[in-house]
Formats: sequence, C-alpha cells, structure tokens
Amino acid sequence: MGWQEKYYSRFYYNKAGYVGGTEEFFELCERCVPRGSRILEIGAGPSNRTSRFLATIGEVHGLDPDPDVRSNEAIKSATVLQGSHFPLADGSFDSCVSDYVVEHVASGADHLRNVERVLVPGGVYVFRTVNRMHYVGLLASVTPHRFHKLVANRARRLPAGAHDPYPTAYAMNTKAAIRKAAAAARLEVESIRLVEKEPSYGRFSRVAFLAMMVYERVVNAHSAFANFRANLFVVLRKPVAGTTEAMKQER
Repeated sequence: MGWQEKYYSRFYYNKAGYVGGTEEFFELCERCVPRGSRILEIGAGPSNRTSRFLATIGEVHGLDPDPDVRSNEAIKSATVLQGSHFPLADGSFDSCVSDYVVEHVASGADHLRNVERVLVPGGVYVFRTVNRMHYVGLLASVTPHRFHKLVANRARRLPAGAHDPYPTAYAMNTKAAIRKAAAAARLEVESIRLVEKEPSYGRFSRVAFLAMMVYERVVNAHSAFANFRANLFVVLRKPVAGTTEAMKQER
C-alpha cells in the first residue's frame, strides 16, 4: 500500500460517518430523479460509474460530443452532439443528469435552454461541477489547456492511458452564474450546495496532500467559507405550466 492509500484511509475513508463525494452526488440523484423515468445523461462518455448508477433508477440515454459514447453499455441509446444544439425531441425526458460536465460548456444559458426544452414540465436537472472559486477551478480557468493536459492526470495519479482532460470554459461555475443562466432558460433553482471532500489532486506529493487537507478542514469548518469549496451540487427544475404564476399570486 502506497502513502496515498494510507493517507486517504487514515484521514478520510476510515472516519466514522464518512461519505465520499460521488456517493453523496448519487444520493442527491436518487432523491430527485423519479424511479422508472427517462433520464438523459449529458456528457455520458464511454462506460462510467455514473451511467451504471443511473441505470438502476431509470432508462438512461446518453448525449456526448465524443463518439465513444456509443460504447457505453449502461445506456439504452447514444447521441453524438455536434455543436451546442441537443438533437433531441422537445419534452422527451423526465430528468437530466450531468457529472463534471458543466465546466466544459461554453454558454451556460444556451446549455440550460437545451435542457429546459428536452425536459417535461416538472422535470429536473441534477448536476455536479467544479466551483470556479476553488483553487482547482481558479488555476484551471487562468491556464491554457496544454497545461491541464500536462498536469491534471499526473496530479491525480491516474493510470497510463487515461483520457486527457477535456477543454474547460467555466462559464457557469459559480452560484451567481448558475442562477443567471437558469433565469435566462426559465428553470427554477431548487438547490445549490457547495461540497468539499478529500483532496483528489493531492496524490502526487505528501506536502501537497497535507496542505490541501488543511484547506478542506478550513472551508468545511464554517458556512462563511462555503463559497470556496470544491464542487457545486445543483438541482434545477422546469416549472409546470401555471405553477410559477400561481406562486406569485399566493405571495
């Protein structure tokens, strides 16, 4: 066992009550995505853990600009995205889900307009993405993609042959940007939560790991530091016709 496994086990995985970030995101999906629903996984890519989990909830259809999405065995159909327009019928999905995809979207408003169009009224969009105010997001947003290709996989100590990181845009990676894009797309913000877990980018150095762990402890110590946590867990919903107006009148 290397030092990485020992440190992660000692400081995180073996702690009573510890829940990993992916498990927490899956719990959010399970609460919000109706059982037996038609799910569009945006950015499904090839075989992955999120697709397999969503397939236990409903019927999953994948959308991705990478043709490798066709090899994803957990989805019922695969659509290759060309450009920004989703080539899918209006109101054809009960739910949309994306996991670490929104940071790659060039226009948050355009992305959410597509989501709103393909969702049924009352449908939900659940996603996890990088917070631009976190040190990972800040560094990624001010450095060129060639730097990401050089550093990102090494920092996480991913195996040889792992896919290079995709280009990032960070167009909708703060709470304010999400709320603005959602309003433009006529989607209601049901919840936005900021989450910081174990430092996944600290695998390359003990010093880096410990420094990142101190950061994690600090930003999780008080809600005043929440805006500097690593990830945004977001739930948006397409209103049912007349619901929004009725709520306004009740107020």
